[in-house]
Amino acid sequence: MLDIKIKICCISNLEEAKLAITYGATAIGLVSAMPSGPGVITEEQIAEIANSVPEHIETFLLTSKQNVKSIIAQLRKCKTNTVQIVDKLIDGTYAQIKSELPNVKIVQVLHVQDEKSILEAIEINRKVDAILLDSGNQNLGVKILGGTGKTHNWEISKKIVEAINVPVYLAGGLFSGNVVEAIKTVKPFGVDLCSGVRTNNKLDKYKLQDFFNAIKSI
Repeated sequence: MLDIKIKICCISNLEEAKLAITYGATAIGLVSAMPSGPGVITEEQIAEIANSVPEHIETFLLTSKQNVKSIIAQLRKCKTNTVQIVDKLIDGTYAQIKSELPNVKIVQVLHVQDEKSILEAIEINRKVDAILLDSGNQNLGVKILGGTGKTHNWEISKKIVEAINVPVYLAGGLFSGNVVEAIKTVKPFGVDLCSGVRTNNKLDKYKLQDFFNAIKSI
């Protein structure tokens, strides 16, 4: 099997977390309040799930907050070992998060739009532990910050992987039918998916099985 990290996002309860981990997920995504998109659960639910999964599993708090003090407070409540910042910081720095919570990994989401995304990735890559490339849009009236089920330009993502030094997760419209091509094209550190393994917003064990079988085929 290809040595690649696999993050199953939009986990809604402990049963879904256990199902994802059983099939081979190395990380799970726990979505806090968002302006739009699927999978939102309460901070109390996030803390319960984060405290219940095995220690070797990475637990990602997805936050749309843009204020570092608010993010730190949220992390202390949710107790995940990783924070996925889905919007741009406008108040505070990544270094402040590291100073307050040195054991928490910082993953910054970059919504791939065009070639400018490459420069943006180069700008932030030394400040974070990883970058996650997604297909949202931070510039809309109601921001789309993930869970779109849509792919983006993988050639740009490939250039980002080649240009920076930190691990890169690839997200956006991945499922069993395209993940092999995505991995071969982009060569990411990890892949991240939500809708691609769900049916009627519920984690689907058959889609999970197909997805992990596709990964194993590489």
